[in-house]
Amino acid sequence: MTADLRDRTVLITGGATLIGAGVARCFRDAGARVVLADIDAEGGQAVARDLGADFVATDLTRDEQIEACVDAVLTRHGRIDTLVNLACSYTDNGLASPRAEWQQALDVNLVSAVMMARAVVPHMQAAGGGAIVNFSSISSKVAQTGRWLYPVSKAALVQVTRSMAMDLAPMNIRVNSVSPGWTWSAVMDRLTGGDRARTNAVARPFHLLRRVGNPEEVGHVVVFLCSDKASFVTGADWAADGGYSAMGPESYEPAIPKLAA
Repeated sequence: MTADLRDRTVLITGGATLIGAGVARCFRDAGARVVLADIDAEGGQAVARDLGADFVATDLTRDEQIEACVDAVLTRHGRIDTLVNLACSYTDNGLASPRAEWQQALDVNLVSAVMMARAVVPHMQAAGGGAIVNFSSISSKVAQTGRWLYPVSKAALVQVTRSMAMDLAPMNIRVNSVSPGWTWSAVMDRLTGGDRARTNAVARPFHLLRRVGNPEEVGHVVVFLCSDKASFVTGADWAADGGYSAMGPESYEPAIPKLAA
């Protein structure tokens, strides 16, 4: 089941990240015209060159830059069929987080996604419809030690996805979210010196597939949700998490036998 996105334009925020690049690669391979937006101009331009995509340097916390980004895409391609809200902030000091950090996390992870959707919806509606995918996380459904800002903002993004889906359905705009598990990232690469085996060993106890995901494995899910193959799918959160969300605290090894050990 191959998605055909030829003649469609996708705008991906957070495109300078490893997962952003992986998602963009999947859209490119499906035939879409890809535009990346990110505050990291150097990184975004590098990814765009590698993929043959366009790049627009954008600070998503500034509404005028969001509008300028959308205008740039329309000037170049004439339409926006798909929006992927992938950009996020990982800053999280839990209980110690001051008000400014809460506001920044919510602004980047939640409000910016809504503002970007708000900016593209009129153009999708004028074109007869479209698709939006918001990047949430496995963190949206569980408590994680020392982390408050990220899980709360991602949980809110799942809820706003439902609200978007409700109100945009009459415009033939479908909205879904994706919640990845541990996915190979720049942070993992830096902390382990690029050691995937070490990363998989740490991730193994809480992923049924016993490894971290590849960015493209999440990207394939996103492409599906934005394609006509998912024409009856909206308002849903899709787990691309290697079984993380299906596991209980006992992990994949039975706990009761340990009582007799």
